[in-house]
Amino acid sequence: MAVGSALPVRAETINSTTANTPTSTSDLEIETASTQIAQSFQPGRATRSGSSYIGVGGNLGLTGNTRVGEGSFAVFSKVGLTRNLSARPAALVGDNTVFLVPLTIDFPQENLEVTQLSVAPYIGGGVAISTGRDSTVGALITGGVDVPLSSQITATGGVNVSFIDETDVGILLGIGYNF
Repeated sequence: MAVGSALPVRAETINSTTANTPTSTSDLEIETASTQIAQSFQPGRATRSGSSYIGVGGNLGLTGNTRVGEGSFAVFSKVGLTRNLSARPAALVGDNTVFLVPLTIDFPQENLEVTQLSVAPYIGGGVAISTGRDSTVGALITGGVDVPLSSQITATGGVNVSFIDETDVGILLGIGYNF
């Protein structure tokens, strides 16, 4: 009886070990590609433009009637997803807060000869969510530059254009703490 009960356990052990072993070259290539993708997608990682950060600043509204087009306090961040892509969520706080959720392409840092500063441009798009009476969602286009000031601090400046009820344009300026 003891021998009979050991056989199913042995068969399960063999099946679980061979299930993870690639059976062909194409299986090995797929497994390697999946591992590389999983390793390159790491939220919070540094990108070509520098570290991820969280920060505060101000939004200078230029046109429009949402927080994007009006002056407001801003809380924002950059969360590196891959070497070239970042999410840059922000909240423009005030009456009828607006949440910005763009995905951006980050370009490598360039040294400006004149100022001796490194600048890292980005461009992207996403959604703008207004929390007004009608809580509307619209498209968002964004672009700007990050300027690493030290290993722990990054200054940022960007232009946000949202299409919620009408075209709203604002300039976001702030300082972030790198993590």
